[in-house]
Amino acid sequence: MRFEHIEYLALLIFSLPMLYFALNLTSSVESIFSKEMIKKVKAKGGGLSQKIRAILIIFAYIFLVVAAARPQVDNGDIKVKGESKNLVAAIDISKSMLVSDLYPNRFIFAKRKFTNLLDNLKSTKVSLIGFSSRAFLISPLTSDFNSLRFLTKNFKVGNLNLKGTSVMEALTTANELMEDSKEKAILIMSDGGDKRDFNQEIAYAKDNNIKVFIYAVGTKKGSILKQNGETMLDSSGNIIILKLNVAIKELALQSGGAYMEHSLQNADMKKLASILESSIVSLSDEESIVHNRVELFYYPALLAAILLAIALFSLPRRGA
Repeated sequence: MRFEHIEYLALLIFSLPMLYFALNLTSSVESIFSKEMIKKVKAKGGGLSQKIRAILIIFAYIFLVVAAARPQVDNGDIKVKGESKNLVAAIDISKSMLVSDLYPNRFIFAKRKFTNLLDNLKSTKVSLIGFSSRAFLISPLTSDFNSLRFLTKNFKVGNLNLKGTSVMEALTTANELMEDSKEKAILIMSDGGDKRDFNQEIAYAKDNNIKVFIYAVGTKKGSILKQNGETMLDSSGNIIILKLNVAIKELALQSGGAYMEHSLQNADMKKLASILESSIVSLSDEESIVHNRVELFYYPALLAAILLAIALFSLPRRGA
């Protein structure tokens, strides 16, 4: 037997003076009339005396305090084995992700999709990184998806002036984050950058047992890139049109992962979550300690409610 909040029991000290005054309580009727007359009055009016009602309320208070202290039967600790999977999610933060062929732009679209993905993952710990020519850790591996949603929402690229999409940076960072795992998995949300040959990345992924899953963010038609309201031009003065680079698909397929192009429907994240959780190898069953405790607070709480009901609903009735 133990109490979760044993400090609350200190409130029981107030019941002692209350009981003292209740036991010595003398009503104005008792001071005027004899006991025989009081019995006749009670026989007509019914109900409990003021003293008994006060005592019942005090005992109800005592039981409420005990209930608030949460009495429990401690049956010891139990070791529970559970499945755990690790995933590194990498969102492209290069300038090309500011193209608005997806509303309002590719970067914000990718963030929304990632948040939606979290709603569909069940037994997976997720780490989040942002990458362009370099990679930045936003969150280590965690199962606290509420915090991860908050970090994702407040993840902005306005202050970054980064060019290029280095998928290798994302892969090496993911490899470091999951260095203790025999088989690793990374989800890359990107427009693919402008690289046409991913053989180096494919070789790295295979050498380090990394499954690469690609969620392609961008359209094949593409769109122009604007910065500060001005259309960006190349060195020859031509308008830059940035399209989805489908060459990155080979990295996913060759590494044993999967490739999925963007969709305006939320059902795609449910499908992607299913693919990820069926493809990622679980870690060795992790043991967690569960405290096996049986709550007993409802017993004193019920007794308190009964005593209060008796005290408050047994008031004397007026005779006819």
